[in-house]
Amino acid sequence: MAELIADRLQEIQARHQELERTMSDPDLHKDQKRAVETMREHARLSAIVEAWERYQHQVQELSDNRELLEQESDEELQAMAQEEVDRLEARVADTERELKLLLVPPDPLDAKNTIMEIRAGTGGDEASLFAADLYRMYTRYAETQGWKIEIMDRNETEVGGFKEITFSISGNAVYSQLKYESGVHRVQRIPSTESSGRIHTSAVTVAVLPEAEETDVEIRSEDIKIDVFRSSGPGGQSVNTTDSAVRITHHPSGLVVICQDEKSQLKNKAKALRVLKARVFDLEDSKRKEQEAEARKNQVGSGDRSERIRTYNFPQNRLTDHRINLTLYKLDSIIQGALAEVIDTLRLSAGEAAQ
Repeated sequence: MAELIADRLQEIQARHQELERTMSDPDLHKDQKRAVETMREHARLSAIVEAWERYQHQVQELSDNRELLEQESDEELQAMAQEEVDRLEARVADTERELKLLLVPPDPLDAKNTIMEIRAGTGGDEASLFAADLYRMYTRYAETQGWKIEIMDRNETEVGGFKEITFSISGNAVYSQLKYESGVHRVQRIPSTESSGRIHTSAVTVAVLPEAEETDVEIRSEDIKIDVFRSSGPGGQSVNTTDSAVRITHHPSGLVVICQDEKSQLKNKAKALRVLKARVFDLEDSKRKEQEAEARKNQVGSGDRSERIRTYNFPQNRLTDHRINLTLYKLDSIIQGALAEVIDTLRLSAGEAAQ
């Protein structure tokens, strides 16, 4: 492991010990805010210290086994020793990767839940079908993480795709993993309706918004206009006989949110307000980030919705993330939700750039 990272880990160990002394002080809990912040930092550093100690133990064990391998003359015992060295090398590599992820500088929004919006762009029906593919990909990845998905609103097409779909994902550190998914996702594949076998290129836009909590943003009743209307399905046909769909217009920002997924007007209104709060919060956060222009140069992309971030090439079974020049020839498994390698590589790249 790089000397710079080792030095940083020693500093973290010292800070961790300092926090443990602070936590043993009975006066700490007289200041609730300080107590919560101290315990939160202690928990984060504890994970790093535990992984660092595990890494050091594994490195020592690997070194001992390499020495045994060099000294062993019996071929059968040599093969067994080599097998153990290979196993330990894999464990050391895994722990080193875990440590690097734990060392990524925390973003104050990382612990938040998210609201994701997927919209079909250029490509007609094929774009809407790919929007549905991306929704399934994120849903399956969320299931592997033990996260909960809730559809806020969707606009389906007659071919089984989505013109757009909005959904929330809640769980542990959701935003920290999904925040780099914002941008334009391009797909290259042969549509099922294409008889000549010609590859089509379509695009879908993904927005990942940190879900606002009650104290994060205030939506004043005098700043919004609420309209109700009948919800519609694919092709525009009415799917409800009551005015259950809700449109909220936020005058200060100009944002408009529509929710019609529920049969209840009250439920649609509640969901629309959640989406509106997330969009307003995201707008305010974007302004904050723009003020930190120098720091943003080191980020893995700006999160700009118009930025083409990734290409999914189905004929070649290839995924390419253009921000970090990552190419993987396992699109078939990634589109089924095996996103961990892509997400971890993005997080590591962002962490390395910020350090």
